[in-house]
Amino acid sequence: MSITIKVRQNGSLLVEGEDVKLVDWTGAEYVVPKRPFSLCRCGQSKEKPFCDGSHKTCGFIGDQAAPGPRANQAPPAAPGTPSTPGTPGTPGT
Repeated sequence: MSITIKVRQNGSLLVEGEDVKLVDWTGAEYVVPKRPFSLCRCGQSKEKPFCDGSHKTCGFIGDQAAPGPRANQAPPAAPGTPSTPGTPGTPGT
């Protein structure tokens, strides 16, 4: 099964999936109490790194949506590739 991390508007990170392991900076594994589970994003949880709902009372705002597709944006040029004349910041402009 795939793992999904959903950024909730003005809330936590919802982690869905059965094959998820949550570890700290030393590699020690957290005991995950239930699945799916939520991770704190507001910094106010008393159960860090898990969410305890504190975002609802602390005024946390986290409403940045993922950017849409960037179909019109050209990929960066490979190193050593000649620059295109007329492109800002490149020789020949």
